[in-house]
Amino acid sequence: MSRTDTSPEVQEQEAASAADRAAPHPLDENAVETCVQNALAAFDEAADLDQLKEARLAHTGEKSPIVLANRQIKDLAKDEKKDAGKLLGGARGRIQKALAVRTEVLEAEHAERILVEEAVDVTAAPRRRPLGARHPLTVLQERVCDVFVGMGWEIAEGPEVESEWFNFDALNFDPDHPAREMQDTFFVEPKDSHLVLRTHTSPVQVRSLLERELPVYVLCPGKTFRTDELDATHTPVFHQFEGLAVDKGLTMADLRGTLEHFARQMFGPEAAIRLRPSYFPFTEPSAEMDIWHPGATGGPQWIEWGGCGMVNPNVLRAAGVDPEVYTGFAFGMGVERTLMFRNDVSDMRDMIEGDVRFSQHFGMEV
Repeated sequence: MSRTDTSPEVQEQEAASAADRAAPHPLDENAVETCVQNALAAFDEAADLDQLKEARLAHTGEKSPIVLANRQIKDLAKDEKKDAGKLLGGARGRIQKALAVRTEVLEAEHAERILVEEAVDVTAAPRRRPLGARHPLTVLQERVCDVFVGMGWEIAEGPEVESEWFNFDALNFDPDHPAREMQDTFFVEPKDSHLVLRTHTSPVQVRSLLERELPVYVLCPGKTFRTDELDATHTPVFHQFEGLAVDKGLTMADLRGTLEHFARQMFGPEAAIRLRPSYFPFTEPSAEMDIWHPGATGGPQWIEWGGCGMVNPNVLRAAGVDPEVYTGFAFGMGVERTLMFRNDVSDMRDMIEGDVRFSQHFGMEV
């Protein structure tokens, strides 16, 4: 007599097979539109943030129909991949935009409820404890944001636990790129979850293209993670700020002008930059950027500051943007590195030891 195998492994395989069958074909516009409408309806029906989280996982998670459909693009014919990428990129963008709007509404409702439920008696006696100081990394990051907001850019943020698709695939990293190895990237267990601690803030750039109408000008600051040993110039947890501009007619001249203005805002009117040819998967052409730092320890000198380049057409296609119509440029720098040579900090470990005297040395402004 046969016995049905109901082990967790079998159940998981059956669930995965069912999910694959439920995924729309990447070129089926009606099926993809149904996925979008189902997601929008689920977001609208969510009454609180917990329900919205369940809806988000169901419609944007790794096993959601739209994500499974996106994975099928690699199996299509070469001439079909572009249309499929554009169709699914637009659909994911609409879903992410609707999720962001609903999240903002529910967070506002939650905050208003908390204000009522957790009201504080401001007439109570204050606690007489020594004041601390804002961390210079935070202050510097805010100053960078102010520079770009002053130029009319937006500030964009994204999750620190990121999908491999956003962190690597959408940014034109090859499947066998060294950055995907365990010795370079923190993977979230189990490894087949395809989740990583983001290795850069570039995934936020892809999310911005999917969520926003073109043209896009965003600065993406945030925390990133790599499997580096902690020493005077490296740390496994660090901060970056990356910029992305996508518009009609952008060139390397626009990139250079933006970076020169930024450098002078950060290092004074005598600061200058130079670009050296380099390689990054997500930009073509690419360049390393050096800054002429007149106030550097030991005298004025060129110091490597970050990387930049024109957005690779494959990255634009992954986000549903036609590279024949739009071009873009991107750049990225480390916040810790900027603080080190801007404020003469010799050891990066001083920034993370939690000694308030380090922050007090900078005061409230960096």
